Amino acid sequence: MRYVVYGAGAIGGAIGGRLQQAGREVLLIARGRQLQALQAHGLTLQTPEGEHRSALPAVGSVREVKLTAGDVVLLAMKSQDTAAALDELTATVDPGLAVVCAQNGVENERAALRRFERVYGMFVYVAAQLLEPGVIQVFSAPTLGVLDLGRVPRGSDERAEGIAADLRASGFASRVDGEIMRWKYGKLLSNLANAVEALLGPDARGGELVQRAREEALACYTAAGIDYASNEEITRRAEGQELHPVGGVAHRGGSSWQSLARTSGSIETAYLNGEIVLLGRLHGVPTPVNLALTQLALQAAAQGRQPGSLTEPEIEQAISRLSR
Repeated sequence: MRYVVYGAGAIGGAIGGRLQQAGREVLLIARGRQLQALQAHGLTLQTPEGEHRSALPAVGSVREVKLTAGDVVLLAMKSQDTAAALDELTATVDPGLAVVCAQNGVENERAALRRFERVYGMFVYVAAQLLEPGVIQVFSAPTLGVLDLGRVPRGSDERAEGIAADLRASGFASRVDGEIMRWKYGKLLSNLANAVEALLGPDARGGELVQRAREEALACYTAAGIDYASNEEITRRAEGQELHPVGGVAHRGGSSWQSLARTSGSIETAYLNGEIVLLGRLHGVPTPVNLALTQLALQAAAQGRQPGSLTEPEIEQAISRLSR
């Protein structure tokens, strides 16, 4: 079983690098400076236990390789890039291919199911960052994080069990859950803090603004009849993992924070806080906090702003304007 990691950023690179270290066949698909670094120097994976460099094959497009029915395509790009990736996959591979969505949010699985029958959701709980091309840091130990998966919309199969076994052999905690989307909806609640962290800085991640965003989300879940894993369940699932510095460097920020730090020009907020805005509009629930965070984060990314470039009064002003 070959793993084709489509989107070899922090999460995809960490998964691909560790799978390769465990003896699994891996191919990375990346772009830009990340692809250049991977092709020139390989992948450097830094963990609390040390550093490992892998000479992993890397290409810039799925069109450059031939995929077979035995391959597993692991989507690990940000959600705003999923549509283009699925377009490329649809044009080049068998629709019976297994596709795993190792991504935040809940839209990727729905998009993949429009094209492919064998779609798996993955609950990703990994503290990883990519701030330098070709170098990925993972900060948790003794395991590297949680990567649970299951069929979408529900269920499990032998392929899922095989993937979970390979991930466990690679140093991750992984199990098959037949109701994986309830875990992803639970994770979405914590991801609502990503935009706050990106706009205000890491110290704001647990503040009152985040709580209000989650209260809007819970009201939307209730109106839509959406089941979700509680924060207590997620905390228990991550028991035994501790964050440690890597090479003397602490974990600096989440994926949205990293998007602004790298001035990537895009950010995932429309598929996190924006998912709550969508649910609110569909079910008649006001979501001014999540709407303001979505608009401000998208603007910050488009304007090339660095993390922490806004103040809380500026965000409150936007919320007030949208609440009228």
